Amino acid sequence: MCGFSGELRFDGASPDVGAVARMADLMTPRGPDGEGLYASGPIALGHRRLSIIDLSACGNQPMHDPDLGLTIAFNGCIYNYQQLREQLQAERGHRFFSTSDTEVVLKAYHTWGERFVDRLQGMFAFAIHERDTGRTFLGRDRFGIKPLYLAQTGRRLRFASSLPALVAGGEIDTSIDTVALHHYLSFHSVVPAPHTILNGVRKLPPATTRMIEADGTATDREFWRPNFTRDPAKADWTERDWEDAVLEAMRSAVTWRTVADVPVGVLLSGGLDSSMVVGLLAEAGQRDINTFSIGFESVGGEEGDEFKYSDVVAREFDTDHHKIRIGTDRMLPALHEAVHAMSEPMVSHDAVAFYLLSQEVAKHVKVVQSGQGADEVFAGYHWYPPMQALTEQLGPGASREQLVSQAVDRYQAAFFDRPHEEMAEVLRPEHRLEEDVSRAFVEQHFLRDGAETATDMALRLDSQIMLVDDPVKRVDNMTMAAGLEARVPFLDHEVLEVAAQVPPELKLAQEGKGVLKEAARRAIPSEVIDRPKGYFPVPALKYLEGPYLELVRDALHAPEARERGLFDDAYVDRLLQRPNEELTALRGNKLWQLGLLELWLQSHDVRP
Repeated sequence: MCGFSGELRFDGASPDVGAVARMADLMTPRGPDGEGLYASGPIALGHRRLSIIDLSACGNQPMHDPDLGLTIAFNGCIYNYQQLREQLQAERGHRFFSTSDTEVVLKAYHTWGERFVDRLQGMFAFAIHERDTGRTFLGRDRFGIKPLYLAQTGRRLRFASSLPALVAGGEIDTSIDTVALHHYLSFHSVVPAPHTILNGVRKLPPATTRMIEADGTATDREFWRPNFTRDPAKADWTERDWEDAVLEAMRSAVTWRTVADVPVGVLLSGGLDSSMVVGLLAEAGQRDINTFSIGFESVGGEEGDEFKYSDVVAREFDTDHHKIRIGTDRMLPALHEAVHAMSEPMVSHDAVAFYLLSQEVAKHVKVVQSGQGADEVFAGYHWYPPMQALTEQLGPGASREQLVSQAVDRYQAAFFDRPHEEMAEVLRPEHRLEEDVSRAFVEQHFLRDGAETATDMALRLDSQIMLVDDPVKRVDNMTMAAGLEARVPFLDHEVLEVAAQVPPELKLAQEGKGVLKEAARRAIPSEVIDRPKGYFPVPALKYLEGPYLELVRDALHAPEARERGLFDDAYVDRLLQRPNEELTALRGNKLWQLGLLELWLQSHDVRP
């Protein structure tokens, strides 16, 4: 788990090693244990290392193999690297100079070519350069857990593990991408790949590799796409059969994510998802598991922690439990730090909670497992039942176009932050779009083959797009800001392949995640399964008032904001007069959404 940067030239010039070093230096928190630079011919690579596997200098990066003529910069963890290493040794006679997963990736590429990514169990982003052909191969894992940002100007391509790193490298078009801005204001800050909020920066989509030839021509390949249709071979499966399949997939996912040369802990909220991770680790024989829960001061009578539930799990499995209490006085400074740690602007208050939690957890361990992603994989949100009701209402005689059109209507009503028509109020004329690009994006995704019902369409979109560019990115950014590696077993591709085929009615049972809840009863106490659904409680940030409101006001009135001119002045003034009255369908604060974008742009000195 690390951060890397690079520059690739297509014009015969030498890459700017200084810019590559600046980009890498900005990512020091992602990799506090080591640094490295490599330059040869058309390419320069920079790396910051967080040592998790092979703690020796043999695992340092960028890693160059002179015999193979290959150089790699890698971020992530390949959980099955030992099995792949044995295969490479037995079948191809490869010799290894380290015990790292990075070297396995390098030799796997040499042996199996572009399709080697199909064999990887893990999270990853990488850049591999071929000395003899001048080709460069980029890749990103199936769920986009590990980031990879790109900026091409003329005959030069730069890439990095964070967007601000590319900005630090210089010579980037920092104007605002109007399509991305529309998505940001529609999808509570989600900007789907390849867009980012800046015109000059793109990101490689998840489950995608890109082969770049020496002359700069590039070819993308999507190497994984889950199937959300029913398997006829499983038509006679009972509810118990599906529960067995889910439980077995989760057991494997949790076990894979214990692979490390350092201890692995668990972020334990006390909810079903993280509790199940602890239960399955204990079932597999793990003892003295380090678990971590966070709580905030109560505000206005609203509880700021869920310790009563995490305590149940900690007692049940006799974990080494750490309850971290955060005072209100730490919130405002942490908010500034969390915004600065964001690779892209993210509106969820959870970011601050994850940031503070990660800072404390990193004092004890370097790797944690998290329950992130279960709601998007196993249908835990409130907008899924109406989607299923629509499928049943229309019946099997409905055309796909009719189903998709009405499914998009329902999804938009439940999920979108504002209708397209409201953009004319929010944005100044030069940033408005005539087309509702956000609705069109959802409709296009729903129309793709491989999703059978409206529920399947929504789950596919959420697990492949909305999850990637909000919760997944949030956890990666906030944990890596503390040099902490987060692993997410619910985002194991084999778990999703099982979950995608589970009949929607089984996932939607018991007010959501029914099949997961029944599987979990064999691993954890029912008390934490049948509890009311909880969220990361951050009471001090739920309403904009006092110093938090002033922070937003200052950001939106700053000279940079006025020069950038994104938002209509009358609209901003109206929200500032009633800062907590205008909320989105998901109860997000519309003022905070505007303020956070400006805070992020100003934090990273992104100039108009």
